Amino acid sequence: MTMNRRTLGRLAATLAVACSVAVPWAALAADEAPDALIKRLSTEVIGTVRGDKAIQAGDLNKVIALVDKVVMPNVNFRRMTAAAVGPGWRQASPEQQKRLQEEFKVLLVRTYAGALAQVSDQTITIKPMRAAADDKDVLVRTEVTGRGDPIQLDYRLEKTPGQGTGWKIYNLNVMGVWLVETYRSQFATEINARGVDGLIEALVTRNKTNAAKG
Repeated sequence: MTMNRRTLGRLAATLAVACSVAVPWAALAADEAPDALIKRLSTEVIGTVRGDKAIQAGDLNKVIALVDKVVMPNVNFRRMTAAAVGPGWRQASPEQQKRLQEEFKVLLVRTYAGALAQVSDQTITIKPMRAAADDKDVLVRTEVTGRGDPIQLDYRLEKTPGQGTGWKIYNLNVMGVWLVETYRSQFATEINARGVDGLIEALVTRNKTNAAKG
């Protein structure tokens, strides 16, 4: 239940948060372009983190609460979980799907929170977006510069139904590797070996281990 590239996962989480934490998306203008949204939120969150001494001091509980309250409502989490679980999602009962979402959320919240505490001197550049005005599913490409080589960071966003509900992230690509697909390969191994309940149990164990470390 570990990512093949620990650094990749940490970076993905850090930068996902950097582009997600700010005001609730439901309060944003419905006609705000997704690339403009990513740019604005990135600027806001980096400024907030740099000015928060508690986060800089490593107060993980405070960061977890922040991520849980602000970040997760702004992600299409059911779609993200279903994509990460893969074909096993259709095999799962409604109760199992609920448990998978709960445990996957805990896993991502702690990952995001731990990475958010490490945000420092990154600068994010938004690349020109190739999308039609009426597209409901778009790719926002960015480049992150700071210490070391520039990092490719791409977001998949969807336009949520209903007026004023805006855009939501459902996948993230770091250096050519999609985060959901990385988890999918791990989850498929668990499901093939022990079924959906086995995956749930593995997530519970992973989350307990992470909580003990934190």
